[in-house]
Amino acid sequence: MTWCHLTPRPTSIPSSTDPVFNDGYWMTEAIELARKGMALAHPNPRVGAVVVKDGIKVGEGFHIYDNRDHAEIIALKEAGAHARGAALYVNLEPCCRTGRTGPCTKAIIEAGIIKVFAAMKDPNPAVSGRGFAELRRAGIEVRDGIYEPYARETNEAFAKWIQTRIPFVTLKTALTLDGQIASRAGSATWVTSAESREEVQRIRHEADALLTGIGTVLADDPRMSDRTGLPRRRPLLRAIIDSSLRMPLRSELVKSAQGDVVIFTTKPANSPKARALIRAGVEIVRVRSRGSHADLRDVIKQLGRREILGVVLEAGAELNGAALESGIVDKMILFYAPKVMGTGGVPMARIPSRRFPKSPALMNLTLNRYGPDFCVEGYFRDVYGNHRTRRKN
Repeated sequence: MTWCHLTPRPTSIPSSTDPVFNDGYWMTEAIELARKGMALAHPNPRVGAVVVKDGIKVGEGFHIYDNRDHAEIIALKEAGAHARGAALYVNLEPCCRTGRTGPCTKAIIEAGIIKVFAAMKDPNPAVSGRGFAELRRAGIEVRDGIYEPYARETNEAFAKWIQTRIPFVTLKTALTLDGQIASRAGSATWVTSAESREEVQRIRHEADALLTGIGTVLADDPRMSDRTGLPRRRPLLRAIIDSSLRMPLRSELVKSAQGDVVIFTTKPANSPKARALIRAGVEIVRVRSRGSHADLRDVIKQLGRREILGVVLEAGAELNGAALESGIVDKMILFYAPKVMGTGGVPMARIPSRRFPKSPALMNLTLNRYGPDFCVEGYFRDVYGNHRTRRKN
């Protein structure tokens, strides 16, 4: 997703009299820093922080889980003595409790920060609002809500998981203008451009797991990999729904399995096929059935128990339809190619209308261009609890 909605960043730091030089400017920088923690902060939220004194940045930082220190601590250490009398810009409410590290609120107070600008409250029920209250009790001026919609986007998967222990599910697909994803059932079709496929890799890098169905595996023989080359704290989990264990032992997924491939099935894990897959390095997890298929809600719950915060669903019409019908999808990302396939193609999703009568509308829509393609992105629900929010600067 592009950040074209935010105030454009100048190529050099402006003077204090420049109209761009404002709270929104520094919050944009904090949010951009937070996003550097993509795939590295898990399972913590992505947080960036900037310390500013007399219009000059004196410290900055972003959180990486394995480095322990939170973004605020890194920024304060870099600022040193310059933090006294300075302002702190952070995309998420500072924590106020001891976990793997001490509370950031205590460090902020001791450093002599006089103003804290935060984009949003922490969605963690154990923290939400308490950090702000502690800072205010210490006499620090606190303002929140600056560029909040963009801060929410940065941590939407964390927000859902920390409140429900269920992953945030994004359905991603590529289709033609007339809504076709393939020329015929069981065929592999390149629909969109190289630019769109590059953006898909970024989406994969942001996710903790990819989820697909056995139909897609049999048709495409995919690797389902993150090919960005960017560092990850944990390998991308490759998850397949295969109720009848039809996974070919010579498939790319099985051949490349290194503890990062899991199959959800309704069959016993001690069957000969299951044992063969396990010997090849594939994990087999039995889930509840719903009719003749795996229960998708049970699959998503199983992923949540593994601290999978964000799941990207890349599947065919049948699984797309089942996912939409079951209500597990939070967000859709649709890449449209300027093509028309005509009759005989495969639709994006097959959903019996009697089971999906309300045609729920996507909200908070954004539109982006990738080469000749355009991408529509929207939400079925707001994981922060508001049903109809709109982006605003």
